[in-house]
Amino acid sequence: MTPAPIQRILIVGGGTAGWMTAAALAHVLRGTVKIELVESEAIGTVGVGEATIPPILLFNALLGIDEDEFVRETQATYKLGIQFRDWFRKGHEYFHPFGHYGTRVDAAPFHQYWLRLNQAGLDDSLDDYSVTTVAARMGRFARPERDPRSILSQMTHAFHFDASLYARFLRQRAEAAGVVRHEGRIADVRLRDNGFIDAVVLDDQRTLSADFFIDCSGFRGLLIEGALKTGYEDWTHWLPCDRAVAMPCARVQDPTPYTRSTALEAGWQWRIPLQHRTGNGYVYCSEHISDDEAVQRLRSGLDAPAMADPNFLRFTTGRRNKTWNRNCLAIGLSAGFLEPLESTSIHLIQTGITKLLLSFPDTGFAQPDIDTYNRLMQLEFERVRDFVVLHYHATERDDAPLWRQVAAMDIPDTLQAKMDQFRSRGRVFRFDDELFQEASWVAVLLGQGVRPERPDPITEVVPLEVTRRHLHGLRIAIRQGVERMPTHEDFIAAHCKAPPIR
Repeated sequence: MTPAPIQRILIVGGGTAGWMTAAALAHVLRGTVKIELVESEAIGTVGVGEATIPPILLFNALLGIDEDEFVRETQATYKLGIQFRDWFRKGHEYFHPFGHYGTRVDAAPFHQYWLRLNQAGLDDSLDDYSVTTVAARMGRFARPERDPRSILSQMTHAFHFDASLYARFLRQRAEAAGVVRHEGRIADVRLRDNGFIDAVVLDDQRTLSADFFIDCSGFRGLLIEGALKTGYEDWTHWLPCDRAVAMPCARVQDPTPYTRSTALEAGWQWRIPLQHRTGNGYVYCSEHISDDEAVQRLRSGLDAPAMADPNFLRFTTGRRNKTWNRNCLAIGLSAGFLEPLESTSIHLIQTGITKLLLSFPDTGFAQPDIDTYNRLMQLEFERVRDFVVLHYHATERDDAPLWRQVAAMDIPDTLQAKMDQFRSRGRVFRFDDELFQEASWVAVLLGQGVRPERPDPITEVVPLEVTRRHLHGLRIAIRQGVERMPTHEDFIAAHCKAPPIR
């Protein structure tokens, strides 16, 4: 028999993952499929992923979201990158910017010419050639200019936002587009004879059936794991942190246009500035610090008194063996978890959705499509994993057991190859359409103390003095361009100031 089109989709779980999925499917499918979502107000959401990376601009554009409205409704601020403190060694700081470094010099990437000058003693900081880094450190922000000749056309940004407000914002759009929400908790999952999911049963005995089920139930994985027993690949031998405690505090200064990550004795602390408050948290390894000690350490690093009780999370870093199993696809924490060191949590939701749209099934659920989807998501998780592991492994810190452990551990072969390639000639090669761009790898490799033995030999084609003049002029142009920008706070006040929280 010819497979029939999908007629009903049930999303299990709300929060950021559930409502991002619902809003995207409703927008793209345009009423041709009945989309339902079941969630319980009695079950809290994690809500850690308040910092994002630039691909969220594509997701918001797909849904036709007005950026100013989105920023106002989610109490958002702008993000130009991440500041890392005490990761390579105590007292050391570096910045991972969005966008790229410099402008084209000749055949090699820009950073190679900077490396050549730097090793000749003629230049100092690569940061001077990143528009977003200079803007972040000066507290400035503007959207990119359209004229490609302008140095400010290189601006790239993302956002900090309140994840619960973002979910509410998307819920309004999804329900307006026809998504039906059910309140209730899942009591049982019914399977067909072939192992596919047939329906879920709520605690009040209502039954919700569908052709296709999307599991957004968080760490529990009610469908993908609870019902289908898909299995999980544990990565704690590379990423030993297994807990986090989150605690917001009052805003006491103008919000910075960047996230801050500070390495601590047993993990790291995040600081995420919003319009109405500051988000804070401590990701830590429970083997090296107790929950009470973690709360005390987090409190001591807050800008202001806490606004809420500590919210604890327990997790196992890794991914499901299959993200898509039979007629069930996992998105968000039900698919896997990587600590939010590089703000990838919401991106992994987004990429799960966009890859689904490229492989949208009918009731035949073609196995080659499912296998391809699983392979793509596996690669996405593994490449992000490698990037996060890099921060831990490439360190000179030996002041605490955690740092001695991660510095000495064996790392994935894919990451080792990246590091070896960069140490040799400063080269970065990307594979399988991986998420992080060349500039991101360069920023973190250099920031974590991985230095090339020499730059790409092809840079020697350009006379050293020609390169020096080019970089000198570029550094001045970037500085002058950023000085013309409004401050981050002034930009928000002029375009997208959120109303006070009532």
